[in-house]
Amino acid sequence: MFLSSASSFSVQTRQGDNLISSLRGSPASLGSVFPSSSALSFPIRKHGRDFRVSASLETNNDSLTGVVFKPFEEVKKEELDIPVAPYVSLARQKYADDCEAAINEQINVEYNVSYVYHSLYAYFDRDNIALKGLAKFFKESSEEEREHAEKLMEYQNIRGGRVKLHSILRPPSEFEHVEKGDALYAMELALSLEKLTNEKLLSLHCVAEQNNDAQMQEFIEREFLSEQVEAIKKIAEYVVQLRMVGKGHGVWHFDQMLLHEGGAAH
Repeated sequence: MFLSSASSFSVQTRQGDNLISSLRGSPASLGSVFPSSSALSFPIRKHGRDFRVSASLETNNDSLTGVVFKPFEEVKKEELDIPVAPYVSLARQKYADDCEAAINEQINVEYNVSYVYHSLYAYFDRDNIALKGLAKFFKESSEEEREHAEKLMEYQNIRGGRVKLHSILRPPSEFEHVEKGDALYAMELALSLEKLTNEKLLSLHCVAEQNNDAQMQEFIEREFLSEQVEAIKKIAEYVVQLRMVGKGHGVWHFDQMLLHEGGAAH
């Protein structure tokens, strides 16, 4: 056993009897007699019986205090060096180039979807279309997608990456469809875009997983994945409702529902 300020010796007889004998003194006083770390064993004869006294003296500070973390030693690791170059991020840590590039690609996806929704808003807000509920829905949806892009940009900066904005394709300005009508066609387009966005988010999550980036995985799960499947469910219901009402007066009633009750796609 280890010696403390009131050290103990374990005493055992040849017949197997156990006795405990207290020894007054401190490890410091024993250190002057015994080595700093040693095992002691010597026989004692008392009342005709043989005893053997054994003890170990250990002054290893780690063993006595339980300290295993040595920060001033571990911060000397090369990967923990703080960069001094003026154009290098000081915050970046275990953030792979593939993850950085994938975040920039997802920013572009969100902006492209936002751009399409903004074009749909402008279409339904025309005086000769005058479906204010659909215009409101797509305007809010466009703003929501732009917020997603900005959230990804903020995360890129938090991790020490560089935001690189890619080109955005010009969306169409006309959404009339002879068979389906503009409302159903636009809502089916929105459903397809939300499913596509979900696929891109899942791919982004896979990139994070492949690079063992647990923080990035948690960020995508918390901020996007649950919200995305909820948006798909809501727009799918809108598509079904528009298919039931057909074109004409039924679309106007659906539009009024969106105007007073509906919310944006996420």
